[in-house]
This record gives sequence, C-alpha cells and structure tokens, in this order.
Amino acid sequence: MKPVEKKLLELFRALPEGQRQSLLDFAEFLAARAAPEEKAAVPREPVPLPRPEEESVIAAIKRLRATYPMIDPGKLLNETAGFMTKHVVHGKPAKEVIDEMEAVFARRYEEHKGETTPE
Repeated sequence: MKPVEKKLLELFRALPEGQRQSLLDFAEFLAARAAPEEKAAVPREPVPLPRPEEESVIAAIKRLRATYPMIDPGKLLNETAGFMTKHVVHGKPAKEVIDEMEAVFARRYEEHKGETTPE
C-alpha cells in the first residue's frame, strides 16, 4: 500500500460512520468526473514481455507486473514475498521460482477476468 493510501485509510478510520459515507460519496464523485484522459488506461489483456535467458527473481516480478498491469499488485504481495523467501532464504533456483511465479500471475489473471464483466 502506498503512503498516500495508508494516510487516507487512517483518516477514514478516524471518522465517525456518517462522515465516512460522506468521504466515500465525495471520492466517487471525483472519480466519476475525472476526464477520460486523466484515468489510466489499463490494458484488459496481458502485455507479453519476453522472458530473458538470465533473469533475477526481482526482475521477473517487475516483468510480470508489467505483463499483467490489470492485476492489483497488492493482491500478489504475499505470494511474491513468498517466492522471494523461497529463493533467497531457502536457496530455490531463480528459474524454478520464476516458473512458479508465471503460473501464479497467469492464474490471478484468469481470476481477474472472471471478476470483471464485459462492457
């Protein structure tokens, strides 16, 4: 979670229930009136990026996030941290960890497709 998101959550939690709803209403209002060019256009389909012959686990995480920009990175935080632990702490080879990460990102993408409805 970004620092600004943490701050917003802190402020939200500090408000009484009635003011929380007002804050949500205002946020929805701002989001609705944002000009289309202000809204980030997130691709619906993966953006295929070639996997280098030699790639670090961190570089693979960055590549996979760029490949699947439609997936909230926060939803993958625990899993990617687990992969880093397997590699750094337990000594699992980077190639094997990256293979597993690719499968998880692909599965999360399929889950994401199931959550979104076609326009």
